[in-house]
Amino acid sequence: MYLIGLTGGIASGKSTVAKRLAFWGAVVIDADQLARDVVEPGTAVLAAISAEFGSAVLLPDGSLNRPALGAIIFRDPVRRERLNAITHPAVRELTRNRVAQATAANPHAIVVYDVPLLAEAIAGGLLAFDLIVVVHADAETRIRRMEELRGLTREEAMHRIAAQASDEERLALADVVIDNSDSVDAIQAQVDALWERVRTAEAARLP
Repeated sequence: MYLIGLTGGIASGKSTVAKRLAFWGAVVIDADQLARDVVEPGTAVLAAISAEFGSAVLLPDGSLNRPALGAIIFRDPVRRERLNAITHPAVRELTRNRVAQATAANPHAIVVYDVPLLAEAIAGGLLAFDLIVVVHADAETRIRRMEELRGLTREEAMHRIAAQASDEERLALADVVIDNSDSVDAIQAQVDALWERVRTAEAARLP
């Protein structure tokens, strides 16, 4: 197995890169999706979130009210850390399970772990990555995308950027930087070149 850690700030285009890698045959494990899976109605994690933040973070059907929770945590670092302490252990366990499943299905799979908090995953010893890829776009580009595509105000977009690691912290981890400040064609060309590099590296490991 060849394991890629893929990260980038909010609205950097990380998901676009992940989809292109999946197109070429990578197994993509989306940490955001895992985080949604562990808070499904009836889970212990969702019950703990409700106990910590109150019933206002639940919708009438018992599912998580993400906008309500986001309004709390993006403005309050202490509350955000409380949420992370509740959700991260469950996400880590599910991550390890998914990576193990991918490896069992194909020992030579190229697996992409798509995760916003890559530095924390590395520091916590979650996974040993063969390559770290950072998707980068400048802050103004990301703010504009959040305003246009997500309907956020400029202030809301800036709060979300501030709640994550800085660009400098992310870029310091990178083996490869993909610049997503330009067109879709430009980012696809970068991802395609990355795929060839990774495919060659994994093929070189074969006996």
